[in-house]
Amino acid sequence: MDFEQTKYIVVEGPIGVGKTTLARRLATHFGAQELFEQPAENPFLKKFYRDAARYALPTQMFFLFQRMNQLRDLAQTDLFDSRTVSDFLLDKDPIFARLTLGDDEFNLYLNLYSHLRPQAPRPDLVIYLQAEPATLIERVNRRGIEMEEGISAPYLNRLCESYSRFFYDYDDAPLLIVNAEHFNPIRDEDFGLLLAHIGNMRGKRHFFNRAD
Repeated sequence: MDFEQTKYIVVEGPIGVGKTTLARRLATHFGAQELFEQPAENPFLKKFYRDAARYALPTQMFFLFQRMNQLRDLAQTDLFDSRTVSDFLLDKDPIFARLTLGDDEFNLYLNLYSHLRPQAPRPDLVIYLQAEPATLIERVNRRGIEMEEGISAPYLNRLCESYSRFFYDYDDAPLLIVNAEHFNPIRDEDFGLLLAHIGNMRGKRHFFNRAD
């Protein structure tokens, strides 16, 4: 893969997998602008983790509009002259909606999503980080973010399964699937191996496994 032609990179994965850490390292390495999720700005998120049935719809709708506003700003920039690294892919948004919304709410959400989705720019590369749910729970507990205290192991299990199903069929951009069990982007060796693997990518789907 030609890094000069890779202007819009997205890092994705479930909660606690390290996507923002990797995205920030990539942005620093390439001198790229950051386009990151802003969960702290969602006034419903903390309530959702404690009462999902009541707050799922406003939480999901807030995130959808927030992400679309960020992507509209990106679409107005000249991606030929700049590089952007993001820690979210709009296409994965329905994963959370399907997990948390009832049928009527989900249909309402999909109707709105289908109108907004065509406005989002397509990435040049998507990096999907995956790890076992037990690993993610341990990482979430270790970082100690207050609003994440209500995240349960069953929810993370369902989330990981949904991500796996989604990326199994994903074909909208070149995809690198990374086993993040032993991958740490803060380590120079790990990060260098990842960059080398990306540089050697040919075709649309590749796998990277950093053995312990």
